[in-house]
Amino acid sequence: MKLVIKLFFSIIILTSFSSVKADTIKWLHLFGDDDLSMPGMLKAVKEFEEKTGHTVELQYLENESFKAKLPTMLQSNDRPDIFYSWSGGVMYDQAKAGFLRDISNVVPDSYLESVSAASADAFTYEGQRVGLPKNVSQVAWWYNKDLINQAGVDVSSIKMWDDLLSAVKQIKDAGITPICLGGKDKWPVHFIWTHLHIRNGGKALFLESLNNGGWDRPEYIKSGEQMLELVALEPFQKGFLAHTWPDQAGFFGDGKCAMALMGNWMYGAQKGNSASGEGLGDDNMGMFNMPMTAGGLGDAGDTLGGINGWLFSSSAPDSAVELIMHYNSIETASADAASGAYIPVVKGADASIENEFLQQVAKNIANSEYHQIFYDQFLGADIGRVVNDVSTDLAAGIITPEEATQAVQEAWEFNQ
Repeated sequence: MKLVIKLFFSIIILTSFSSVKADTIKWLHLFGDDDLSMPGMLKAVKEFEEKTGHTVELQYLENESFKAKLPTMLQSNDRPDIFYSWSGGVMYDQAKAGFLRDISNVVPDSYLESVSAASADAFTYEGQRVGLPKNVSQVAWWYNKDLINQAGVDVSSIKMWDDLLSAVKQIKDAGITPICLGGKDKWPVHFIWTHLHIRNGGKALFLESLNNGGWDRPEYIKSGEQMLELVALEPFQKGFLAHTWPDQAGFFGDGKCAMALMGNWMYGAQKGNSASGEGLGDDNMGMFNMPMTAGGLGDAGDTLGGINGWLFSSSAPDSAVELIMHYNSIETASADAASGAYIPVVKGADASIENEFLQQVAKNIANSEYHQIFYDQFLGADIGRVVNDVSTDLAAGIITPEEATQAVQEAWEFNQ
């Protein structure tokens, strides 16, 4: 009798285990093998697979390929369960189209309390939680100390836009290329124009334009005029319109230009894309915020950047959400912060930041009363594409400031 009972319970246990479905989770990211985020991601995947029995398939796409291919992938049967996002309007468009899953019932309050509230809110749409945040970022001017000193430029004196123009002239007079720019990818160019918008218009004007239109306001036309002042100095490397973002990072890392306006991810990218693979050392790099503009309505402390993270496609299993919560742990976030990979949103992990540049960015964002998500992401794919296009046309000198702002206004009206 005992043997029968024992056998009966053994069958129940075996049946219970066999009924547990092992998922295959498809995770689409844009981190190359040399990206500082990869060690933490791979470690988290291994731990999760061993702990749960699920399988994780990592898929990599380079930034531009990711943006180009993702819309088609989301409409296919081979869609990723998890994919990278800059939040904002592009995310809203994906949610409206039904591509995203509401994960509200999978994410406990205890987890949400472990990340900053602002970052968590950035991944919601109409009351639904469609993603989880990973990091924040800021766009700033990076500079090569050796080249800046060679040109005799005092970076601490660059407080206003005219100061930056004077520095560019001084650098060029010294026979040095002032600014590296990846014009082919377009989004690096929009950092210049839209950052001037932030200085000239400020938060209130942006929100007014966002809700009621008026992207052709005098303040935004002024941004185009100021950008053309820079373009007239021919500050960019030869052929910049044919160069990509990785080219831009590599040129800076190889010491072929004095400055580059880019997010804090430039720190790792300039190394990975340099000819030597080592790039500039920490002691040869510096960073300063976008200068203020005369008569601008913004604040010198306002920042442009991102709140980035992960979205879940409509067919993603619960296990995909559990994987990201495991990945976004205090342990992984702290280790990644210490390596200089990114600025985490997990509370307390920023205390592990050792990199002086990331420390500076974390402080800038913390002190900023207005942190604007990248225009090309926040305004949605249609309007964002126009912003990138006209920014690049301004850099090429083939469009007027009035034409640029009018194009954005028309795109806004079309999308209402």
